[in-house]
Amino acid sequence: MAFARPVCRCLVTLITLALPAGAAAQTFTASKHDIGGAGGTDYLVVDPATQRIFVTRGTHVMVVDGPSGRLLGDIPDLPRNHGVALVPATGHGFITSAGDSTVTMFDLATLGVLRKIPVPTGGLDGIMYDPASRHVILTNHSRPAGTAVALDPATGDIVATTELEDDSPEGAVGDGHGRIYVNNEGTSTIQVLDARTFKVLASWPLGACRGPTGIAYDARARRIFSGCSDTSAVIDAASGKVVARIPNGKGVDGLAWDAGERLVYIPAGRDGTVTVVHQDGPDSYRVVATVPTVRGAKTITVDTTRHIVYLFQPEYGPPVQPAPDSAAARGRGPRGPIVAAWLVTIQH
Repeated sequence: MAFARPVCRCLVTLITLALPAGAAAQTFTASKHDIGGAGGTDYLVVDPATQRIFVTRGTHVMVVDGPSGRLLGDIPDLPRNHGVALVPATGHGFITSAGDSTVTMFDLATLGVLRKIPVPTGGLDGIMYDPASRHVILTNHSRPAGTAVALDPATGDIVATTELEDDSPEGAVGDGHGRIYVNNEGTSTIQVLDARTFKVLASWPLGACRGPTGIAYDARARRIFSGCSDTSAVIDAASGKVVARIPNGKGVDGLAWDAGERLVYIPAGRDGTVTVVHQDGPDSYRVVATVPTVRGAKTITVDTTRHIVYLFQPEYGPPVQPAPDSAAARGRGPRGPIVAAWLVTIQH
């Protein structure tokens, strides 16, 4: 499938970063493209091998060329979709859809749908691939308790399910050695799972990091980064101790880590910014920039090969005003029409 549309580069912002003593100053460039298309959004993910960005749009997933913003393809029939996981080793991708409680398994090369996988627990939301266990991991807002579900990336079969302590688990990340860490938004904890047995090993409180969502892992320092509004946390992966706190904006729903640059990126949707944090040492972190993006942009992905960061957010126009005595007027009412669909790129 091949699609093309004009690319709109409407914003270029230069931010100079203050890095550690002895390091050269760096300038971050933030730009945005209007990629068009219908629907809201949740997560996005980049495939570094192809520079394709997979952008969730509520009922479909747009596949976009990162450097140009050009539309390359579209995967349809995904009611209330949330996340995308890519498994190059098997040539498959996976998309969670809460609307019909299925995971869509697709071919990475052709984008063709291979299978719809029913997930009995419901509440589908987050998804990631854990290379250590060779499983695709789902974190589901199931009721009465959240669940983690493991899929075989070659067949799509469900191979394990475990119950979590909170009904709103968010991001999950593996340490590469058989442990998976899950952010629980409702209890403000991280639960530790054994990736092989799928048993819960521990639950760690995050203190001032309330409502954790995005998560990432630093394999070299064995540190977990947990994203929260106002204050995010750095956790020792061996002990569960919070070793550092990071101030950031409001409305966080994602977090990205670029190990090569030793940079943490924390997007704040309410503020329309990304907080850039440099890791000076395993327990030492400094905010080095606050990059303006687009209001509402709260999830994020990073191409760690090229050190490029991507966010996505539709921009809405004024809503159509309902009649004064209508049910819509008494409630929150609908959003206005989408006037732009911004793929934001940050690079340096």
